Amino acid sequence: MKELKLDKEVRSRLTTQIRNYLDEELEIEVGNMDAEFLIDFLSGSLGAHFYNLGLKDAQALFSRKADDITDEIYALERKVEDRQ
Repeated sequence: MKELKLDKEVRSRLTTQIRNYLDEELEIEVGNMDAEFLIDFLSGSLGAHFYNLGLKDAQALFSRKADDITDEIYALERKVEDRQ
């Protein structure tokens, strides 16, 4: 399976958000490097769980849509008259 990686822009934005959160909520000042280490840790320990939840959501949506299509196909069926 492909490794989950964040692009540079997203990683930078998350680094800023983590630094702001730690400073404002916990009064802890950290640098960019520490915030990036935290991103790496959280990605490694939590990322796969959230990824799998996303896959389950996508699978459930696909299943509902497939059921809708099946219902639509049945609605197209025509009555077959038995002529004997």
